[in-house]
Amino acid sequence: MKFLSVILLLGFGLTSAAQDVSLALQKPLRPSKENINNNWQRISNSLNISFASSNIRFPKELLPQIAMQNSWNTSAWKGEKIHTQLLLWTKNNLDHINIQLSDLKDQTGNHIKKENLSAGLIKYVITDEFRDGCGYRKAADFDSSYVADLIDTKNNNITVKAQNTQPVWLSIKIPSNIQVGTYSGTVKITAEKEYKLPIEIKVIDKVLPPPNEWKYDLDLWQHPAAIARVHNVKLWSNEHFALMKPYYEMLANAGQKTITASIVNEAWGHQTYDDYPSLINWTKKKDGSWTYDYALFDKYISFVMTTGINQRINCYSMVPWKIAFNYWDEATQKEAVFTDAIGTPAYDAFWKTMLTDFTKHLKTKNWFAKTYIAMDERPMKAMQAVIKLLKSIDPNWKIALAGEYHQEIEKDIDNYCIASKWEFPAEILQKRTKEGKISTWYTCCTEPYPNAFSFSSPAEQVWMGWYTAYKNMDGYVRWAYNSWTKNPLTDTRFTAWPAGDTYQVYPGPLSSVRFEKLIEGAQDFEKIKQLQSFYIKTKNAASLNELNTALKKFEIKSLSTITADETLQNVKQLLNK
Repeated sequence: MKFLSVILLLGFGLTSAAQDVSLALQKPLRPSKENINNNWQRISNSLNISFASSNIRFPKELLPQIAMQNSWNTSAWKGEKIHTQLLLWTKNNLDHINIQLSDLKDQTGNHIKKENLSAGLIKYVITDEFRDGCGYRKAADFDSSYVADLIDTKNNNITVKAQNTQPVWLSIKIPSNIQVGTYSGTVKITAEKEYKLPIEIKVIDKVLPPPNEWKYDLDLWQHPAAIARVHNVKLWSNEHFALMKPYYEMLANAGQKTITASIVNEAWGHQTYDDYPSLINWTKKKDGSWTYDYALFDKYISFVMTTGINQRINCYSMVPWKIAFNYWDEATQKEAVFTDAIGTPAYDAFWKTMLTDFTKHLKTKNWFAKTYIAMDERPMKAMQAVIKLLKSIDPNWKIALAGEYHQEIEKDIDNYCIASKWEFPAEILQKRTKEGKISTWYTCCTEPYPNAFSFSSPAEQVWMGWYTAYKNMDGYVRWAYNSWTKNPLTDTRFTAWPAGDTYQVYPGPLSSVRFEKLIEGAQDFEKIKQLQSFYIKTKNAASLNELNTALKKFEIKSLSTITADETLQNVKQLLNK
């Protein structure tokens, strides 16, 4: 096994330039161990501190090659969440380092309270590399390394080991009702001596709405059973629901709109480490009739809605990856499996009985209008059969699909999410917008960039927000919010797909650099849309043209020659004019 050597620590788990030029452009030179030691010997014995870009992952054992920044000066909208990195590095061991945050004040006495500021230790986890992307993999066959990703805001005791770099995530939530002005304060760091680093935030006269009002349609699929496993509690117990709440609230605060609801067992063929059980119990009675127990479904949906995720319910799935539907057979007193193919009379009869009953139930709960039968990467012929069946039961049934673009069924898909290699035709996208249909895009294990693996450039998650705005789509979908690996706090690798593909946040709940940058991309989308409307309303053609020209830089193919970070550096200032 090749991982964890000093040399590999420098590689960030990057793939070859031939497969992923964008990532290769960021790949640092790999100095010898002797050169690394010599570099560390040239610095002073005391703690070294600098602010640094949040778009860069800094290797643990490399001396940071950055221009020293002893202060942080930036601009922000009201209601915006902003962040930066604070790098700590030392030649010798330093224990019990303490970071203190204080109120930020303007010249007239207005405050950004310190409760709006947070500092989180960025911890290193094991990642690997893209290489072939999709497909099962053995860890020993892939170049693995440590990468800075997990943000631990619950650990106040910071230790920096000799010849190590320790990044800290500094975040500020700007109140939406604050006065316009310049707010100043300091970050105080106590180590072998006291350090004070100035912060200055210029709050401009623009307001971001709260996340539940964002136009950006983020959909990260939730996995409730994984939360029960990592916390060692019984699935669907009161303890389980209590533990799920902060995870779902964290997701709601990122702008999540949709509840992931499994109405059959293992809709994805058990591709995850944890089970994905059905929220509905199916029973075939002795007389051949069917009953459906919705108690757990109702409890779960009601619970998730209380966390702020309440606009849609995506039910997976009539077309799972393996056609095998479990139910309880009362006659045999055993679990049975229905396996008849999609589109057959038996399949239609099996689902028509259930869907007729399910439709009535959803209407009694007043949930029918926001419920979708959802499918993931399913063939067009299977989709056509399901669409026909659904519409025969109730023409108002809504349908969601993530997968390839099919012109033949586009008109029937109310929530259509296409893979990044596809684009909606401009006239189709315009029509869908007028009809109130949702049009989004997704990435998975297929794409080396842009993506949200634990080795991906953090800037790529911001880049995605700009790309969504440029293509006039509604948002972004990713299949896994919290489908954790065996040891998710330390090792993001999985038996299939590149590391980090299966989750964006960590048990705790603890955020990640990736997740925070995903939120930044959503905020940028909101800013872009608001500014475009403002410039049109005020007939500011020059500013509108400048912003629209900048958006044209966000083509996926462009990432083969210029990094997401470099692209963003050239356009970010347009949002805070």
